[in-house]
Amino acid sequence: MPDVGLLTEQSAVRSLELGEVRLTYVVDGAMALTPAGFFPGVPPEHWSRHPETLDRDGRVAMSAGGLMVERGGRRLLIDAGLGDITATMAINGSPIGTSNCGALPETLSALGRRPADFEVVAFTHLHGDHTGWAFVPDDDRRYRKFFPDARYVVAAEEWAPHARGETVPGAPTRAAVIDPLASVVTPIDDGAEIFPGVRALLAPGHTPGHTAYVISTSAGRLIVFGDAFHIPAQLAHPDWPSKPDTDARAVIAARRRLIAELEQPGTLGFSYHFGDQSFGRVVRDGDGLAGWEPVPTTTLLPPPRRLRDR
Repeated sequence: MPDVGLLTEQSAVRSLELGEVRLTYVVDGAMALTPAGFFPGVPPEHWSRHPETLDRDGRVAMSAGGLMVERGGRRLLIDAGLGDITATMAINGSPIGTSNCGALPETLSALGRRPADFEVVAFTHLHGDHTGWAFVPDDDRRYRKFFPDARYVVAAEEWAPHARGETVPGAPTRAAVIDPLASVVTPIDDGAEIFPGVRALLAPGHTPGHTAYVISTSAGRLIVFGDAFHIPAQLAHPDWPSKPDTDARAVIAARRRLIAELEQPGTLGFSYHFGDQSFGRVVRDGDGLAGWEPVPTTTLLPPPRRLRDR
């Protein structure tokens, strides 16, 4: 039976039918971030007023993975999880939380899917928790595509600094992702159709070319908004930053653009990091503040990794 999960839990493997399209969160594993470490710009009183948004250890529950889009026997994957990493997470040497990831291949297998089944892998941005299974090492320690027959697409604005050899905060290592991606990447522009009914929507700020994807179906739309929002409270407060954001002013503009799109009739949203409430819609409260209303989905598998299993 369809159900709604909890914001304070890591995500189960959930699926949603939208018209002729099936959308499935292929979960790679669990993350939990410290409010002060990852959200230093969020007023401390927010957390004290809303303890229901934190897990029992006072952390923000998150997951990593990819969104599988299936239409007419064809498959797209948007983002590729964190990879096989069980560790303390840090930014510039400062701890921000913990992770227990690496289950994406097993999750795909449990769903009856193979890496070779995908024709496109699209990235919202090139951060480590969205590119973890893009490439895997061979026996000779060279990196090969994990999705062997897929076209890898990235916004041109996102790829540009990497192509120039710049170091982008939060990016994965050059050896494991950036260098092998250079020989296979397909740069795309704002509005490009990357898969039937799926178009890119540039939403920079978190990274230089951070990209949302709009999935149109006969029953409405779904917007994959990546890391434009890490917590639902940022819908009501677009000026509340996340620590990895590279351009605070651009983030605010991107969020406002996305909220306007998400409020269009028949539009749902998808977040990788909203606990176990990844599928939902934007609604307004009595004060006119935007918020997140999770929608019922079908639970296919329980969370494949939990932090207590570390």
